[in-house]
Formats: sequence, structure tokens, C-alpha cells
Amino acid sequence: MGDSKFVEKFTMFASKLGNEIHLRSLRDAFATIMPLYILAGLAVLINNTVFQWLLSGDTLTGAQYWGTLIVNGTLNISSLLIAPVIGYMLSQNKGYDNPLAAAVISLAALVVMMPNAVAITPLEGNGEVLAQGVLSFANIGTGAMFAGVIIGLAATEVFVWISSIKRLKINLGDSIPPAVGKSFNVLIPFIIVMSGFALVSTVLNNLFHTDLVHIITMMIQEPLRTATTGLLGCVLLYSLGNFLWLLGIHQSVIYSSILEPLLIVNMTQNMAAYAAGEAIPNIINVAFVPAFGMMGGGGSGSTICLLIATLLVSKNKATRGVSQMAFIPGLFNINEPVIFGYSIVYNVCMLIPFVLTPAIGLIIGYAATAMHFMNECVVYIPWTTPPLLSGYLATAGDWRAIIVQLVILVLGILLYIPFVKMNDIVMEKTMASDN
Repeated sequence: MGDSKFVEKFTMFASKLGNEIHLRSLRDAFATIMPLYILAGLAVLINNTVFQWLLSGDTLTGAQYWGTLIVNGTLNISSLLIAPVIGYMLSQNKGYDNPLAAAVISLAALVVMMPNAVAITPLEGNGEVLAQGVLSFANIGTGAMFAGVIIGLAATEVFVWISSIKRLKINLGDSIPPAVGKSFNVLIPFIIVMSGFALVSTVLNNLFHTDLVHIITMMIQEPLRTATTGLLGCVLLYSLGNFLWLLGIHQSVIYSSILEPLLIVNMTQNMAAYAAGEAIPNIINVAFVPAFGMMGGGGSGSTICLLIATLLVSKNKATRGVSQMAFIPGLFNINEPVIFGYSIVYNVCMLIPFVLTPAIGLIIGYAATAMHFMNECVVYIPWTTPPLLSGYLATAGDWRAIIVQLVILVLGILLYIPFVKMNDIVMEKTMASDN
């Protein structure tokens, strides 16, 4: 009785967490700009593999300019992309009637919080020089993405709150175009919010010789990213997400809300470094986890291993039927048919392999990368990319990643097999008792 109450309370808590408006807005925002990151991944892959196979010299340099432009329009303006989209999504989720205005104020507030003078390296010369009136990729790109998230959330919250004060609205009547009326309604809130953010930026610059983007990056983004996207933190968080599925709670409560945004930061840093020919900074990122911890699982359980194990050893017609039906979707990481058809939810027999198999995959993939057996994941691939192909593409064409995925796949199947047999026995006894 006590256990059921705990499960019920935990389920309610997890559901509320997953539907929390800021986390939901964050998921919506990243989902909106994800196609741009996938495009950037493809551009990086083509620039550094396909073009290098086919071209050389000045012809290669000229062709790679195409990929460089795409990287500049995606990765290198990451914070400028995420801030306004978060502003739009958050204000929309809060029921605000002018989400476009929230997007505008979020973008403007982010730029206001950036330094007015930045250090740049001239094309000819060894030292750095200070330049005014420019925005550097260091402040608007991958390194400042988390600053874009926080400032976008903060600016939107303040703006929506101030906009709700009726005395601050300028009503010009019904005789003017709606767009003009809306712009005058937010005129005073715009002035107040921008003036406030500019004041904060001025104080930070004059008294502490810093800026909010730098503070957020160094004091929040980097410690949080290090803790959650290291091997231990990633395995624990992802395993908790998989465990939630067994309680009927979608793992996105943990993965999409907490882990994925930071994994995206790692991925964008890797793609930028790879495009620039620099050392790759992060092993674990948003391409690594699906490729080695979610094979056929769409985020959970590496269920392609379960499907193969079932087809190999199960004698139960129901589970074999579900596995046959779910196998093709499972190859493309769509696992809802097996999650609910097998079923995984509240299936004690599947607890250990469903949680442990992805963790093993992450550990093996991490070890293989850390020991330089395979390259780091540097290409943001679509999450529906099938196993084996996903590892090859994510590592920019490293065939050794296929071997690592095969090892994980075989170990996952072997781990699932005894529990599939156990599940058959449980199902037989359940059917016998029902009859």
C-alpha cells in the first residue's frame, strides 16, 4: 500500500515537472531550431569529408566556403537564435497575446547584455586587439547559448509581467491597424525592460569590468554542463529517465528537460571545433547519447536489443507479434509500439535490462572514444537515423564507430535474453491464472 502511494506521488511530481512552463518552453524552443543544427551537422560533414575526398587546394577552400557560411548562420549565432525563440514560446505558453513582441525583447535584451568591446585577432598579426561596435561569435555562438536561454527566459518573464499592467498600455482606439495598436501597447514595457537590462549591463561593466553573458557562461553553464554531461552524471540522469518509463512517465521529463539542452551545447561546441580544425572538446553530446545509449530506443531502453532478443528466444505469440510489428519502426528509433505493446510500463521483468542496457552502451561508447579507438561525435544527425549508420555519420565517417555499436548491440541482446524468457514465464502463469 505504501509503495503504491509513493509511486502515485512520484508520478504526480514527475508529471508536474515535465509540464513546468519554463521547461516545456525550453523543449519547444530547442525543437524549433533543431533543423538548423542538423543542417549545420550536414554542412560540417560535407565540408570536412566529402569535399576533402573530391577536391584539393584553392578549389577545396572555395567549396568549403559554402559550409562555413552555413555554420555562421547556425552554430555561430546559437544564442541569437535560442533567445527570441524561447521568448516566443514562453510568452505563448503563458497565454500572452503578443508573443512576437516577447521574442523581440528577448533578442534585444541579450544583445544589451553583451560587452561593447571585444578582443579580436586580425588576419595579419599575432596579438589580439580590442574592437568596439562588433558582436563576436564567442558571445553570440555556441559558448553563449546558455546565456541566451537564461536571458531569454528572464526578459520574457519581466516583459510579460510589466505588459500586464493596464496603466502602462497606450490605447489608440479601434480605428488603427491591429499591428500598430499592439506596438503602442508594448511601447512603455519595451522602454522599461530595455532600460533595466541596459542599467544592469552598465553596472557590471563599470564596477566589475565584466558582462552578464560571461558570468552566466562561467558560473552557471560550465559547472552545470560539466556535472550533468560527464560520464557519471549522464549515466545517472539518463538511467533515471529510463526508469521513469517503467512507471508510465515519459523519459523526456528528465532527458528533454534537463539533459538534452546541455548535450546540445556540447554538440554545437564540437561541430564548431571540428569545422575550425580544432581539438574536439566533448565526448558526450546530443549525437553521442542516441548513437550509443538509445539504439532503436527513441530515447529509452535501447529496445532494438529487446526486439531482436524476443525474435530469437521468445515462444510467446503475443510478444513475438509485437516485436515483428515494432521492428521496422524500432530501426528508426520509434519505440512507442514496443513500450506500450510489449508492454514495458510496470513490467518488472524488464526493469534491469531496460535501465542497464543504455547505461552499458554509454559507458562503452565513452571508453572507446576516450581511448581514441573511435573519433568523437561531431555531426548533429537526425534522431531517427538507424543504428550502425548513426555511429558512422555522427563521427563524420569513422567506420570504427560501427564496430562499437555492434558490440553494444550484441551485449544488449545478450542482456535482454534471460529477461525475455522470464517475461514469457510470467505471461504464461498470468494467462493460466486468468483462465
